[in-house]
Amino acid sequence: MKEISIGEFARRSRLSLKALRLYDERGVLVPARVDRASGYRYYDTAQLDDARLVVMLRQLQLPLAAVKELLACDPADAAARIAEHWRDAEAAHDARRDLADYLVSRLSGKRPVMYEVATREMPERSLLCLKRNVDEQGQWAFGKEFIAIVRERPLPKIEGREGAAFCIYWGLVSGDSDGPVEWCIPVPQAEAYALAERYPELTLRTEPAHREAFVALPAGPGGFSAAGFQLAGESLEAWGQEQEQEHQGERLALTPEDLGLRTTYLATGPVTDPVADIDLALPFAVER
Repeated sequence: MKEISIGEFARRSRLSLKALRLYDERGVLVPARVDRASGYRYYDTAQLDDARLVVMLRQLQLPLAAVKELLACDPADAAARIAEHWRDAEAAHDARRDLADYLVSRLSGKRPVMYEVATREMPERSLLCLKRNVDEQGQWAFGKEFIAIVRERPLPKIEGREGAAFCIYWGLVSGDSDGPVEWCIPVPQAEAYALAERYPELTLRTEPAHREAFVALPAGPGGFSAAGFQLAGESLEAWGQEQEQEHQGERLALTPEDLGLRTTYLATGPVTDPVADIDLALPFAVER
């Protein structure tokens, strides 16, 4: 191994000094030695392979935290993770293409292709809930926090969709907007108050019986995409407008304040990978 200056390392790796300082700060590509007196960074030539790998991983739009993890993996594990990332990226691209096609058709005055909408009856349920305002980056961490709470102290299981955990979006959550999000899990009504005492961080409430329209969300290995979620929501909105036109003298009350647009997660797989059936649902009632 040969030690070279940061300038020489930058030239040979084709990385800028700014990038190398950033990667050092984030622990992604740390110099082999830093001179205590001058603060000057030195690298081993053996680190050039890692530097080139960082460049390629960043071109795949992997965040630095993921790049750091991959560099610490053995090659076989890193290869499997990269393949999984690319499958997720392709699924997200397909969903964005569907959304773009929808917008082109809509703005061109054509009838856009929508997801299929179905309906179901939901009974009155007792729910343990956690509600918070989150942005797009924070919503996943919030979901993991809720799941960790209910896994740490397991709850009685209610079979089927009626017992599925779900997430209610009371406002728009995107790259530009944060909004109130509420995670809920149904519990047996006879045990609700006793169970609530075991979960002081959660709120117990009752959701009334209702009908809801829903769209199955197409999901890749990493879950459904934001574009797919948006297109599913547009499908529900268009369905609601059609129903209002068809019900003469009746009106569909969509997204009433006490219900709200929600994503439901029905666990049908093993405990290690429980989410297998995901849909976007919109509660509604016919008002005469």
